Amino acid sequence: MSLEKVLSISGKPGLYKLITQTRGGFIAESLVDKKRLSVGIQQNVSILSDIAIYTLTEEVPLAEVFKKMQSKEKGKKASVSPKDPKIKLEEYFFDVLPEYDEDRVYASDIKKVIQWYNLLVEHNLLEDTLDVEKETVKDEEE
Repeated sequence: MSLEKVLSISGKPGLYKLITQTRGGFIAESLVDKKRLSVGIQQNVSILSDIAIYTLTEEVPLAEVFKKMQSKEKGKKASVSPKDPKIKLEEYFFDVLPEYDEDRVYASDIKKVIQWYNLLVEHNLLEDTLDVEKETVKDEEE
């Protein structure tokens, strides 16, 4: 599954998988407990593939950040907990993305990225995403 089918719903914990569209919104399934819920159009929903992290020069797509985290952690969950102190989270994120903009990326954002990364690794959703992106890069090179 690509990150285009993974959602973050404002006010709801965790991540959700897009199941199907309805007239008034769509149906999503929680990656945490597999419960399905109906999401209306008026709710604030973010698709992970549309999210980017601010750096000093540009915005880096979240998929790129996840790739860097995955190579740093060798495919395992993050070595820091989202509940660790702010300074430890910032040090970890600086290792992953040294050029991130410290003025616009808050500790709460870093916590969320780590939580999402761990959830995606736990459900083996990053491997599919990275494989698809590798194939796309190979196709573009040819």
